[in-house]
Amino acid sequence: MAEINHFEYGWITPTLSYALSVLGSFLGLVCAGRIRTGATGGQRFWWGLLAAWAIGGTAIWAMHFMAMLGFAVDGTRIRYDVPLTAASTIIAVVAVGIGLAIVGTGRLNTTRLIIGGLFTGLGVAAMHYTGMAAMRLHGDLTYDALRVVLSVLIAVVAATVALWLAMTVRRGLAIGASALVMGVAVNGMHFTGMSALSVHLHEERGEVTGAEVTTLLIPIVLAVIFGVVGLVYALIAAPTDDDRAALAYLDARQPPVAAPTAQAAPDPVGLRARSQATLGQPGTPFPSRRRDDTRPR
Repeated sequence: MAEINHFEYGWITPTLSYALSVLGSFLGLVCAGRIRTGATGGQRFWWGLLAAWAIGGTAIWAMHFMAMLGFAVDGTRIRYDVPLTAASTIIAVVAVGIGLAIVGTGRLNTTRLIIGGLFTGLGVAAMHYTGMAAMRLHGDLTYDALRVVLSVLIAVVAATVALWLAMTVRRGLAIGASALVMGVAVNGMHFTGMSALSVHLHEERGEVTGAEVTTLLIPIVLAVIFGVVGLVYALIAAPTDDDRAALAYLDARQPPVAAPTAQAAPDPVGLRARSQATLGQPGTPFPSRRRDDTRPR
């Protein structure tokens, strides 16, 4: 059995992973708060999509990858299967999105919350172990069943609490405190699952296929940066409840505008009167200029 080191770079990677989970949770909670206040179905879908990306993509998946930077196994190099790594991202975002859709449509109740939390928690656990399966090294991975079950329970409880906070928390200070708690839960689930892992090295070692962690680091960091910037811009540009209330108040204070009445064009030389006298009313035959042959000559 190989020796595993979860903190190869000290406390740098767990600190960064916790910071990412808190940042993603904060942005996701703010976006989720806009779901119920959306005026149209399109607006609610848009805010749900942004919240799913913030929580699933940044708070969960980016945190997972950042923590994996500090993961090392003595005696072997570690590489990653790119399709499986991308699939773990999609699993996280889709699971959170479906959970938000379950609790964000209709009246929030215990049944909706439990179903949404169960589905999202299982999705988060599937993301974690899919990301683990993407590792390529000279060894076989085995897991302690009890710790795996414990990590899944933590994921379900954390997801349920996160969905409840997303639908109920509105104030900035409460959102910040909730994001700190969600960061602890996400990291707790990750490192509990990692502690269940054991690696048995192969005696014969060939070439390890896959992408190195440094190869994946740059595109992932850029994706996180552009994603966070986009989320912040969307939140700043979107009108808040106070903005809409102020606009409605200003509209109510404005006096009604009377419809403009049609005014006749000026007729300084009396052409209109002459034409009416000459042509007559509608239906009157047009006068002929031909000589009347019936008159006596």
